[in-house]
Amino acid sequence: MRVQTTRFGTVEVSDDRILNFPAGLLGFSSFTSFALLQPDQDAVFYWLQSTDSPELAFVVTDPALWCEEYEATVRQDHMDILDLNGVNDARVFVIVNKYDDSLTANLQGPLVVNLRNRRGMQIVLADQRWTTRKEIAKLQQSESTPRAVRATA
Repeated sequence: MRVQTTRFGTVEVSDDRILNFPAGLLGFSSFTSFALLQPDQDAVFYWLQSTDSPELAFVVTDPALWCEEYEATVRQDHMDILDLNGVNDARVFVIVNKYDDSLTANLQGPLVVNLRNRRGMQIVLADQRWTTRKEIAKLQQSESTPRAVRATA
């Protein structure tokens, strides 16, 4: 599938990288089809690019890379909607945002994707341990280099 993006131009995306979010994402309910773009094999950040709107894309990551104790409890009704047989069939991502001089992860609103049918949904966790702004990296500016990212785990 050819996907138009404002960041990378037109990119060719294999069908197994197209994810369907029938209810959309929070605040973006009318956008349901996204391509998961992986910059390279070792990437820890991905682009979740709308296939319908070149301007709409989110940076996402695996929350376990930044918070070992993180767990997203998926209710049975969500598992039914996603047609999940078990948590081993799922992949969890969180949206990354720039906030002040940091990159933060929304651990309270993870994206859960069924790996078999590529159907996903954003859920909201009631667990108060997780925040919408978990700092995962500090952005630094130095005189000798352009902006660099330093992981903070």
